[in-house]
Amino acid sequence: MKLKFTKMQGVGNDFVVLDGLSRSIRMTPQLAKRLADRHFGVGCDQVLLVEKPQRGDADFRYRIWNADGGEVEQCGNGARCFVRFVHDRKLTKKKEIRVETLSGVIVPRLETGGQVSVDMGAPVFEHERVPFDARGLQPAPGERWPLEVTGHTVQVAVLSMGNPHAVQTVADVDCAPVTTEGPLIERHPRFPRRVNAGYMQVLDRARIRLRVWERGAGETLACGTGACAAVVAGIREGLLDDSVRVATRGGELTIRWGGGENNLNCAVWMTGSAVAVFEGEIEIES
Repeated sequence: MKLKFTKMQGVGNDFVVLDGLSRSIRMTPQLAKRLADRHFGVGCDQVLLVEKPQRGDADFRYRIWNADGGEVEQCGNGARCFVRFVHDRKLTKKKEIRVETLSGVIVPRLETGGQVSVDMGAPVFEHERVPFDARGLQPAPGERWPLEVTGHTVQVAVLSMGNPHAVQTVADVDCAPVTTEGPLIERHPRFPRRVNAGYMQVLDRARIRLRVWERGAGETLACGTGACAAVVAGIREGLLDDSVRVATRGGELTIRWGGGENNLNCAVWMTGSAVAVFEGEIEIES
């Protein structure tokens, strides 16, 4: 059976996008891994599936599988590609849509000049909702939590942007142990659903550099929810202003958060590009 797909990217974070509206697609971990395989499939960081919503207050349902075949709650760069996809396919005429995800409803909108902004919702800090096991730990100033990793301690900000994040501040992201330490943090026993490991370098109050080891995907060129989590952590620690340009290896995102200790429930807004790269078909088992 042939399966049609669209290859898309948002600042280098790349996706295989499938239209589950025009035909029913039974996604499995094995199929997701096959599609994501860069040698024997199409190749991507995540597989995105467009479906009809299950709730009445949403326009579409948005499902996400990582390259390892695991279905996950959220993907920020994917959300921008999602809204670009449904517009390019003329599945909606709305500039702003409501999209159902495993972690709740997000609100992406098309901006002038081709950029896409997404209301990612408010960050979550309650440990049981991240989830994070903080038993026996005492946080440092700025809500940084000590994490034992291979005999040494790292200080991480812990929060969820629909998916779990552990963010460190480092002097230079180019020298950060993303590919060696990142996998250990991803699978640290204090994170029962695993975690995305972020490494943030603060350039000034309006600019950071960021690398992220993504849960189930490894290091990617960009991570939208990781950018949101890093900016929120930096604002809470007093390092950043409320609008920040985030430089990733794949390009730049703008993250805005008007929250703080007295307004933690303020929504995070992310703005960046969303580009269709090519369309194709792949033969799969029916």
